[in-house]
Formats: sequence, structure tokens, C-alpha cells
Amino acid sequence: MDKRHSALIYAIAVSVLWGLSFLSTKVAVASLPPMTIAAARFVVAVILLYALALGTREELRLRLRDLPLMALGGLSGVTLYFLCENTGIALLTASESSLIIGTIPVLTMLADRLAFGTRLRARSYVGALVSFAGIALIVLPSIGGGSSSLAGYLLMGGAAACWVVYALVTKPLGTKYGHVAITFWQSLFGLLGCIPFALAESPSWRMPSLPVALNVLYLGVFCSAVGYWLYVVAIDRLGAGTTSVFLNLVPVVSVGAAFFLLGERLGAISLAGGAVAIGGVYLATSPGRRDAAAGASKSGGPS
Repeated sequence: MDKRHSALIYAIAVSVLWGLSFLSTKVAVASLPPMTIAAARFVVAVILLYALALGTREELRLRLRDLPLMALGGLSGVTLYFLCENTGIALLTASESSLIIGTIPVLTMLADRLAFGTRLRARSYVGALVSFAGIALIVLPSIGGGSSSLAGYLLMGGAAACWVVYALVTKPLGTKYGHVAITFWQSLFGLLGCIPFALAESPSWRMPSLPVALNVLYLGVFCSAVGYWLYVVAIDRLGAGTTSVFLNLVPVVSVGAAFFLLGERLGAISLAGGAVAIGGVYLATSPGRRDAAAGASKSGGPS
């Protein structure tokens, strides 16, 4: 399997892990405040990533000149993202929040084009827009009268912007550091940023039950350590714009998991939206005829 195909599988795996994270967060937030959960999951992630680096003997030394970029990635993709998202969701409906987050792929593609001059095929942009339309079909039926919270919209827009920044600053680091090292340092800086907010929530702390602790452990191991590592690998191999399109599979997984695991009902429009979102992701990431022909000629054809 070549690097592109493995990266596509990694990106899909990230979508599944992060899609299921909403169910775990829903369980955990009943006992722990949001930024405390964020800090706890990245404590687990940092410990696991450090052990993984030792086991694989991957170099973790961080050059001083790269510290600002690495710290910016951690603060934007972890601390500020979760702060904006968690606060914004409290002011908006979950559907409104999902719709705003669904703009990330298009925003990332445009930012990648402006920042690095990355050129993507027209079908990539069309696919991103189609996948966003699928998200809209999934969540719009749940938006009744909507919310009039301007602060909520600004915060969710800030979360989307923070993720775009994270994706863009992570891209150039891939030529200097290993994937585990990037994920470790960004997780560590993100954790350090979460700690003051978690301490401010300390009056709301209470001893978590075993189910809550297990869900936080899932968030730390699979969503933070494994998920962010897979996303870093995908960015390195596919680019920030293409990788971001897979984020629109996250609500599809969440809705499907809620149906199978929680027994929530799905309407025909939501089912259609899921199909459209998946089709948009396929359109944005699958090679066209010219790309396939070029790849075949370069590799000497299938073996």
C-alpha cells in the first residue's frame, strides 16, 4: 500500500474516532467541566506519546527556532479550539455548531492556497462544498427557531479558524520532525494552555465514576494521542486542504453511532445528507482519470 492510500485510511480512521468522541464527551461532561476534560485527555495523550517515542526511539528534541510554530499548533489546535468550541456549543444548538464547523475544509483549502500556493483540482473544491451541503442536510432539520447568540456564532467561527491555523502550521513541521514528535509537542503545549482554564473550573470538580473515567481514557488514548497522530500523518502525506475534507465525515459517524448505540431516530433527510457528505469526500479525494493515468505510468502499471 502506497503512502497516499494509507493516509486516506488514516484520515477515515480519524473521522471514526472523532465521530465517536461526541458520545464519550456527552458521558464525561455530566461529571466533569469541559476544559477539565480537555486537560485530562491530553495528560493521557502526552504520557502515551512519550512512551511511544521511547519505544520507537523517535527523536523528541525540539529546536529552539521551531518552538513558536510548535507551540502555536498546540495552542490553536488544542487549547483555543476546545475553548471556543465548548463555549460556543453552550450558546448554540449542536446542529448550528456542526454547521459552522463544517466550513473548515473549504476554509483550510483557501488558506492553504494563500499561505503556501497549494494548487488543488477543481473537483477538490467542489467535493468540499458538496460534503458541506451533506452536513447541512443532516443538521438543518434539527435547527428549529435557531439561536440568536452572536457570541456563539463568533466562538464557533473562532474554533473553525483555530483548526485552520493548526492545520497550516503543522504542515511545514512534517519535513523537520517525526509524526510522533509533532503530536507529542503540540499535545504538550495544548495541555499547558488548558491547565489554567481547568483550574478555574476546580469548584465544579468531583470524583468521576468508572464509566466517566473510561470515557476520558478513550478520549485521551484514541481521540487525542492516536487521532491527532493520524491526522498529522495525513496532513504530511495528503496536504492540509485534502485532509480537512475528512472532517465532514465526523458528524456522519456521530449521527450513525447515535442511531446504532443510543437508539436515536434518523429521518430520510439526515440519511440523504450522510450519503451526500460521503460522496463529497470521495469526490474531493479520489484521483481523476488523469491522476490515475499519471500514477499508473509513473509506477509502471499495476503489479
